[in-house]
Amino acid sequence: MDEKAALPTDEQQELQIQVPPEVQSGRYANQLFVTHTQEEFLLDFILATHPAAVLNARVIVSPSHVKRIIAALQDNIARYESIYGEIQDIVPAGKPDHIVAN
Repeated sequence: MDEKAALPTDEQQELQIQVPPEVQSGRYANQLFVTHTQEEFLLDFILATHPAAVLNARVIVSPSHVKRIIAALQDNIARYESIYGEIQDIVPAGKPDHIVAN
């Protein structure tokens, strides 16, 4: 499956992205652990099911890329909410939040 994405340059170029079959189905995560060093951020996507948890994916990105990821997420949340309404921030009582920043 080929995906297309725009490159952030003055001249927009098309980028062909190859998505291997084992990646196409995606991974479900209900927790995110974020840690960082001076040079990079580590995003650990976890599937937590009682009594165990599995690290599904670790994404390592530069600090400037994290800011672009946040901007892209904020833009998409705004678009989503303009169509479907406000996303409710529901945290089950007595359970930890599913996003943890260290």
